[in-house]
Amino acid sequence: MSVKVNKDFSYVGKSLDRNDSFLKTTGRAQYTADLKFPNMLYGKLIRSTVAHARIINIDTSEAEKLPGVKAIITAKDVPSMKWGLSPARFDENIFAIDKVLYVGDKIGAVCAVDEETVYKALKLIKVEYEELPAVLTWQEAAKEGAPQIFEEYPGNVNTEIHHKFGDPDAALKEAYYVRTDRLQGQRTYHAFIENHCSIGMWDGDKATLYSSCQSVHYLQYHLARVLGMKMGDLRVLKTHVGAGFGGKLDPTGLDFSALILSKMLGQPVKMFYDHEETFLNGHGRHAITMELTTGVDKNGKVLAHKFKAILDGGAYTGLGIASTYYAGSLLGVLYPIENYQFDAYRYVTNLPPCGAQRGHGQPQPRYAFEHHLDLIGEAIGVDPIDMRLVNARKNNTVTTAGYEVKSYHLGKANEMARDASGWKEKRGKLGLGRGIGVGNGGFVTGAGFCQYRTDLPHSVGMIKIYDDGTRAFVYSQAVDIGQGSDTVLLQMAAEAMGYPYEKCQMYAGDTDLTTLDFGAYASRQTLMAGWAVKRAGEDVKQKILEQAVEMFRESGRIKEGWAYIGNRELRPDDLDCKEGIVFVKQEPSLTLTFEEVARRYFVTKGVLIGRGWYHPGKLGGNHKGAAVGTSPAYSSATQIAEVKVDLETGQIECVDTWDVHDSGTIINPKLFHGQVHGAFSMGIGETIWEEVKFDDKGKLLNGNFSEYRLPTALDMPPVLSLTVEDSWEPNGPYGLKEVGEGATTPTMGCVANAIYDAIGVSMTELPITYEKVWRALKEKREKEQK
Repeated sequence: MSVKVNKDFSYVGKSLDRNDSFLKTTGRAQYTADLKFPNMLYGKLIRSTVAHARIINIDTSEAEKLPGVKAIITAKDVPSMKWGLSPARFDENIFAIDKVLYVGDKIGAVCAVDEETVYKALKLIKVEYEELPAVLTWQEAAKEGAPQIFEEYPGNVNTEIHHKFGDPDAALKEAYYVRTDRLQGQRTYHAFIENHCSIGMWDGDKATLYSSCQSVHYLQYHLARVLGMKMGDLRVLKTHVGAGFGGKLDPTGLDFSALILSKMLGQPVKMFYDHEETFLNGHGRHAITMELTTGVDKNGKVLAHKFKAILDGGAYTGLGIASTYYAGSLLGVLYPIENYQFDAYRYVTNLPPCGAQRGHGQPQPRYAFEHHLDLIGEAIGVDPIDMRLVNARKNNTVTTAGYEVKSYHLGKANEMARDASGWKEKRGKLGLGRGIGVGNGGFVTGAGFCQYRTDLPHSVGMIKIYDDGTRAFVYSQAVDIGQGSDTVLLQMAAEAMGYPYEKCQMYAGDTDLTTLDFGAYASRQTLMAGWAVKRAGEDVKQKILEQAVEMFRESGRIKEGWAYIGNRELRPDDLDCKEGIVFVKQEPSLTLTFEEVARRYFVTKGVLIGRGWYHPGKLGGNHKGAAVGTSPAYSSATQIAEVKVDLETGQIECVDTWDVHDSGTIINPKLFHGQVHGAFSMGIGETIWEEVKFDDKGKLLNGNFSEYRLPTALDMPPVLSLTVEDSWEPNGPYGLKEVGEGATTPTMGCVANAIYDAIGVSMTELPITYEKVWRALKEKREKEQK
């Protein structure tokens, strides 16, 4: 593993242990479902059993008679205001009012004294439906005369995008070689271990909600808006969160129900999902049909590209508009394509809604283009890595869409991956059944715009130093969902203050007690919350240095006019502070401790507090939808996979992998490499096994971890994780960029290309299951025998 460490840093660039590692490894970490409060009640959602129907009647009378049942609520008992994560498409209600739109849609909620009673009550509730024709694929939704799911989406088209830069048609006519391919990506699920859970309670007019979520701020905003509350009257906080991958960003029926039921009953209410319900809640990766047409010159340089994407969005919008834009907006960051056309359609269907999943809209289009690029290279006789090198974006450039890219080392990443993997010795030389493939990817380091219209900063940080200087408390609404954001934020805060990391303590994810941050999505927190806490740390340090000047003067240890400070008075910029020691730069033996300086500050000036904030400023182009894809910084990565395919059974084994990331400065190498390993696991799983399946009535078939096939430790290959060492991002604190989501984007492409190298058959539909490979090999043999 290769990570450049700046020796001038005390904590940045160091593989420090996670700040929550002791709690988690000893089982002391509490998740929302672990919390218990006096007189707490329990609740579950009432869900639709049909895919598309009018609600005629909901009979709760028998359930209400059951001893222990406290309340049953439906749409008539709650606000009817629509909500969603895309302001242009607020289309979801707390509970279905007139129609249910998929099997599992929210109809109401039951609350009782214990879980057993809740489950008994659910069985006693009778819902009468007038069933309507259901559309279960985008192809059905797009047919003329298809049933309309929403009146506001004619033809069931929820989102439509048409972007055109340059003149693709003219460039295609001039191209040396033109190729069109059609590929298919499947619907997948986040597969986090911790299910959603929410606990609501009230104290007078003040409400508190504990929720397993990715953004306490967005959740607070949406709940307050729909429930008619002031945001200050609603406290939202999280405990430990057992992963999210995008699936805990949307508000859920649990959040609304817990607050509404708690207010009705005057007791805390815990609402929770089981595994199947998390599948039904959805918001995972869209199924997507893709058509790509590309023209290149004889060296493989892309002259023009047309990309058409059709997404199956499920029943509601959520983050689906952004998913649709992301499918096409970032290709031009990877490769500088001057003539580019992107056309996309997102259809609503009668299935659980789709939304953001790690890499948000990117992994499947990256698979499609990376495989498409290999097929083009093969046709014109150019090596796959050479194809990528001739097209890779360089530093300090602007994309066709107007996105400014500062640091970018994709070409270097390709070269390093090529050399580390032994590509030249292996490609096309491993024999039938063995192959090696490459894929490129990358992602935004934070979205350039908030999810709703506002002039708020994107992140605010605050640091409070304890009265005697013996501890630093760092405050932020950033949400650690398992990626280690609390740890890296503490590292950056400690570095900025010059204060010992082990004496820093994080307070995060609480809208009452911590400072604004938009949360964990779009790989934003390390950069955006990082800037906020770094600036807060620098504010603390400046105050410490100013106080130390006074103390040095009072002590008589420094005489004005000494040579090392010049013929003048001592100033704060003559001093520095590292690891808790304040010293004179030109005479490091003259020191004070941070603690004694901080105590004097408290005595003479009050609480020592540092403040910082971050806003990315104006970013991106001027075309419609330009906001999606804007970012202060962009990562890039090259991954290579080597696979072995059993020619008799189609079984695929991923035997070795390599990842080279351009992520700028690595704040914590151990956590960085953990992100890469986890991304490979998710990417390999989605390439070979994972797919959410439904029957012909829209009923979920594999909503559990037995039948939704996930890779295990036995399926994981060795991963060599490397970084581009000379990468420095000027728009990131300490020169950093993201790794969390970008690491998932090359994997499908590199594994699919390795399979192609192994069997000589282009696999154009995900997942590339053993059965599909077996059938492809069978068809290949039959053709060869004719």
